Amino acid sequence: MTAPTGSRVREDELVVGAGLLAGGANVIMQLARPGVGYGVVESKVDSGNIFKHPVKRTRTTLTYLAVATMGTDEERALFRRATNRSHARVRSTESSPVSYNAFDKNLQLWVAACLYRGIEDVYRIFVGDLTDAEIDELYRRSATLGTTLQVTDDMWPADRAAFEEYWNTALDQVHVDDTVRPYLRRIAELDFMPRYVSAPLGRFNRFITTGFLPQRFRDEMRLPWTDRDQRRFDRLTRAMGVVIRRLPTVLRKFPFNYYLWDVRRRIKAGTPLV
Repeated sequence: MTAPTGSRVREDELVVGAGLLAGGANVIMQLARPGVGYGVVESKVDSGNIFKHPVKRTRTTLTYLAVATMGTDEERALFRRATNRSHARVRSTESSPVSYNAFDKNLQLWVAACLYRGIEDVYRIFVGDLTDAEIDELYRRSATLGTTLQVTDDMWPADRAAFEEYWNTALDQVHVDDTVRPYLRRIAELDFMPRYVSAPLGRFNRFITTGFLPQRFRDEMRLPWTDRDQRRFDRLTRAMGVVIRRLPTVLRKFPFNYYLWDVRRRIKAGTPLV
């Protein structure tokens, strides 16, 4: 689909590198659905554990986003097969507080919906307010966030009004308990990074993460947020937006363009994608 003339939703640019700042918030939103949260917290797939393999886990997540939004249908199919092999081991047990399965299409739809909501927020904050036509385009192109895995085309809400209805209903299933909350707080504070990174940047990242969270999720995480915090967040993101809008395309899309190049290199070399 070609972007309309003058559109700020640029062709082949559904994700922008600045969106990484909202990454922690989006993870919290995804894992706030208990089936997703416990699926990650209890997962026995060590290679996907961010606290044991932070570089590999980050690479897999960013590669998924790059392939889902900028890749070809063939590349999405290859990445789906690779991801499915890891997901096959993510299932609840008799001792799990909630039932979950990584192949659950409804849980995958929730994750995709959170990713879309995050993309929309990043565009709004860093690119500027979009017209209805631009948001409609952003929404249509976001369907691949789910359909790259098991979400079927007919499951993705038909339009933004249908999405809002789905979103508001799905919020009723959001709950972060005392098991998942500490795990997510560690992510917000960069506890998966080396100490020389998490010590100076952890508090700042928690602030940024909280700023990108809708209030419902802040409440579930018990993260305080004041009017003063909001003003600081708005000033910071406005200043960043001025810079981001002036970046050349190759820098604006980094690191997602790099991970798309990397996965294509690995496909050609026949090396593992996940």
